[in-house]
Amino acid sequence: MNTPIHGHCDPRFQPVKTAFETNFREHGDVGASVAITLNGEFVVDLWGGHLDDEKTTEWQEDTLVNVWSSTKTMAAMSLLLLADRGEVDLHAPVARYWPEFANNGKEAVEVRHFLSHNAGLSGMDEKIEGDALYDWEWMTSALARQAPWWEPGTQSGYHALTQGHLIGEVVRRVAGQTIGNFFRKEIAEPTGADFHIGADAALDERICNLIPPQAGPAPDPTSIAGRTFANPPVDATFPRKREWRAAEIPAANGQANARAIVRAQTAMANGGQAFGKTIMSEAGTKRIFEKQSEGLDLVLGVPLVFGMGYGLNSDLVPLGPNKNICFWGGYGGSSVIIDQDAKLCFSYVMNKMETGLLGDPRGFGLAAAMYMSLV
Repeated sequence: MNTPIHGHCDPRFQPVKTAFETNFREHGDVGASVAITLNGEFVVDLWGGHLDDEKTTEWQEDTLVNVWSSTKTMAAMSLLLLADRGEVDLHAPVARYWPEFANNGKEAVEVRHFLSHNAGLSGMDEKIEGDALYDWEWMTSALARQAPWWEPGTQSGYHALTQGHLIGEVVRRVAGQTIGNFFRKEIAEPTGADFHIGADAALDERICNLIPPQAGPAPDPTSIAGRTFANPPVDATFPRKREWRAAEIPAANGQANARAIVRAQTAMANGGQAFGKTIMSEAGTKRIFEKQSEGLDLVLGVPLVFGMGYGLNSDLVPLGPNKNICFWGGYGGSSVIIDQDAKLCFSYVMNKMETGLLGDPRGFGLAAAMYMSLV
């Protein structure tokens, strides 16, 4: 039985709609959305499926879901916006803005190392117990006390949950407000993005539960990867908790759909302009492509090229035909792609999780169909 698909798709992008339908028919999608802007205008905005495996309730136009690390693109964009305004120097020591951070060998760690997962703080030494994960002051103070796990600036190691607190504390020190508030006022509200870092209880009726993935192979618990994922712990059922939704965890707890992600990120594909608003300068958006590291990531175990806050298109991870393409994805399958050369912004968001941290055939197939539509 075919899953009804709702929304708008420009005829030129019919291959994307076909691929979206294929995801439900052949790749096990339950509920999902996909959105694309080209030259700042929506050409794809589709949703379909259900909120549950039993298929009792349909995914709605305004359904939200935890998008995991696709949230990182919003944290990165927030910090890039402050850099564009001259309020943050990405090459300055973090301690210029956060003096307590200059502790335990971290005096020379630069702000850019947070954006590129090069800070050596991919996990935490102090055990997270009880509700500590939801306590901003505890998390950031513990990170400030900690020694790096490898020499900062030498290699990337995916900061799965810690990156958001590290970036977010710089934003808080500079802007005088939490990153959730800063992002909402400076990016989400101007662009009309229904994206929330710290979700009010009033949103719960629109938030869909994730369907957890099958367990993947566990990394060696003594390795950097094993230590990273053990503390802070990651559990696919955490987003069902009100405490998780209410907290600001800017690396992992954004509540959104594909349209919301694209609304927020379109400015990064279009020289800082989005939906009649100027979010930042064109030069500010191009800072994404200042390469920070290249090689085997210590946590993910795959070769990656990192720019400022995003993974970059490369022979290691080919995303599309153009040079200036960047991306990131979320645990389970959500994904974000920005192509500054083609002025494209893409996102796919779903509720049925797969085991991957960097995407899977559902999102990859949609992205391939997007580029096929441009030929």
